[in-house]
Amino acid sequence: MDQKLKVNVEGYGAGLGLRRLRQNPLTRDLVREVHFGVEQLIQPCFVVDGISSREVVPGLTGTYRETPETLLRQTEADLKVGVNKLLLFGVPAKKDLNNFDFSFTAKAIESLKRQFGSDLWLAVDVCLCSSTEHGQCGILSAEGDHVENDATVQQLARAAVTYAQAGADCVAPSDMMDGRIGAIRCALDDTSLEKTLLMSYSAKFHSKFYGPFRLAADSAPKGAVGKAMLKDRATYQIDPASPKDAYLSSLRDAEEGADILMVKPGMPYLDVLAHLSKEIPKPWAVYEVSGEFAAIEVLAQQGLMQGPAAHVEAWTAFFRAGASMVITYGARFAQEWIKVSK
Repeated sequence: MDQKLKVNVEGYGAGLGLRRLRQNPLTRDLVREVHFGVEQLIQPCFVVDGISSREVVPGLTGTYRETPETLLRQTEADLKVGVNKLLLFGVPAKKDLNNFDFSFTAKAIESLKRQFGSDLWLAVDVCLCSSTEHGQCGILSAEGDHVENDATVQQLARAAVTYAQAGADCVAPSDMMDGRIGAIRCALDDTSLEKTLLMSYSAKFHSKFYGPFRLAADSAPKGAVGKAMLKDRATYQIDPASPKDAYLSSLRDAEEGADILMVKPGMPYLDVLAHLSKEIPKPWAVYEVSGEFAAIEVLAQQGLMQGPAAHVEAWTAFFRAGASMVITYGARFAQEWIKVSK
């Protein structure tokens, strides 16, 4: 009996089973189910009014607060390594409460498209958080206790049209106001800008992972400014414990005319991305936000993680969960990172 058991065990072991398909890199390449390349990654960038030289963003290796001039040079460098898709955040020097000037960002868009033309796909974030004195994503009520939805949507539509007229290929509203997708789509169509893509931050959660970004974009809620009483964005961003809200928000935005939908942040919401990408047949973006990216960078700097491989592993998870594209601060390093991670 012992001999028979030994023969059976050896028989199963000798076959290797599933391990045969894992035994070397070339075989693993053949059977890999998830494939992506740098062409599916979008690099966020910041152009800042009133600074004389580019500034480092803490935690975001290789990402800077750019001047209009350094942005052009950085974009040229990005194109050379295969990064031809950007998500631009404009940061104006002048802040206001309800009278916003979008010309600084529009001029940056014009400069980028003038120099790089159709070689560059340019999406532009549409929000008011970098323009308001209080850092909220819209116009506050007279009492300062809530964001006025309709008044904010009017300004967002005006910004979207301004950016599209300047040459943006895609406008990306990130504010989470109700009805802003329909309003922006109508405004674009009414101004003969119907070819402009509309990428909605449709499932943007009230997350703690946005820290480095808010430094880069000068967009942190400032609380007690004048009558402002709102301390955070919980009244308009999605509660992390409410995935059904993310579904309803995304379904609404799809019906209102969004071409691309987005989940933000990425890794803590893989379940949401997997569910929504199956339920709503639209292209899905996922934003690997600044806190996620910086966490890997900090661990790598401490020798506790292989940074490039970990970033690629995170991107693989996003595509595995249903993403068509990933917005990541590591896009400009992806060509090399993907090679060394295999």
